[in-house]
Amino acid sequence: MDISQDQSENQAASTTPKISAPKISTDKLSILVVSGRSGSGKTSVLNILEDLGYYSIDNLPLSLLPSAAHKLVKESGINRIALGVDIRTPRADLSNFAAIYASLKETYGAQAVQVLYVTAQESTLIARFNATRRVHPLMSQDVDSDNANHVVFNLPAAIKKEVELLKPISSQADIKIDTTTLNIHQLKDRLREHIGMDNQIVINLLSFGFKHGSPIDADFVFDVRILPNPHWNPELRASTGLDAEVSTFFAEYPEVAEMLDDIDKFLTRWLPEFLHNNRHTVTVAIGCTGGKHRSVFITDHLQRRLADTMPEGVKVLAKHREKSRW
Repeated sequence: MDISQDQSENQAASTTPKISAPKISTDKLSILVVSGRSGSGKTSVLNILEDLGYYSIDNLPLSLLPSAAHKLVKESGINRIALGVDIRTPRADLSNFAAIYASLKETYGAQAVQVLYVTAQESTLIARFNATRRVHPLMSQDVDSDNANHVVFNLPAAIKKEVELLKPISSQADIKIDTTTLNIHQLKDRLREHIGMDNQIVINLLSFGFKHGSPIDADFVFDVRILPNPHWNPELRASTGLDAEVSTFFAEYPEVAEMLDDIDKFLTRWLPEFLHNNRHTVTVAIGCTGGKHRSVFITDHLQRRLADTMPEGVKVLAKHREKSRW
């Protein structure tokens, strides 16, 4: 099981602010209140949602949800928000969750606000805590503020007590995900299904010059230094692979078109497979000696071709690393 452990921190108590806010008219607004049992994968859910375009905030006191949502939506124009709340929030906030949730729905619309609750079987949670050697939040917190005695739980007791304390949130959950048997990729697929979002991937085509170093973050590297070099033509030395006169130069050499066709064929065949492999970005680096003529020409023409042939959900961008050196 490869779902990261939620952090264990004590949250300072806070007073509950006024939870009303003016009505806001928004399109395609999505506010997810993400909660769940410690060790079930709430932090992983927030990370995945962030990869899917959500603005994520973790360990937020429940009483601050309305003001946080108002600031992000009204003042910043952010329409996809994931707000993480868990057992570390003050107890008074938990008891007031129904009112806070109702206020959010009234302000932003019932369809725009959802509670996503993550859980797992008790035996799985115990195994995860033991494997990571993390401390359950309730093993270090005084959960009974009216009792002068500090309450300290062992792990199984803390896990059981957490279910009770989170009941105000779990009872309101619109989406429940049991991560007991899920790995991180299956969790991502489940999240996409629930929020109705298809996988998306960005293909970064990057031209570069080998003499300035190879890009260390590239997934694929193609070396086009074997092609004729316009640099040795004095009239073309100041030009770049984006200029018409360089295109005219390359048109005289059939191997340039063949190299372009071969790289295009390879990428067209294999890049769409990354859609099914839980990847968000793929970097394809095209290198020549200086990163000014050959690599730039191939990168530019590949971007045009792939932008027309890639399936929906794939965005193709072209970048030229050595542009500042031209």
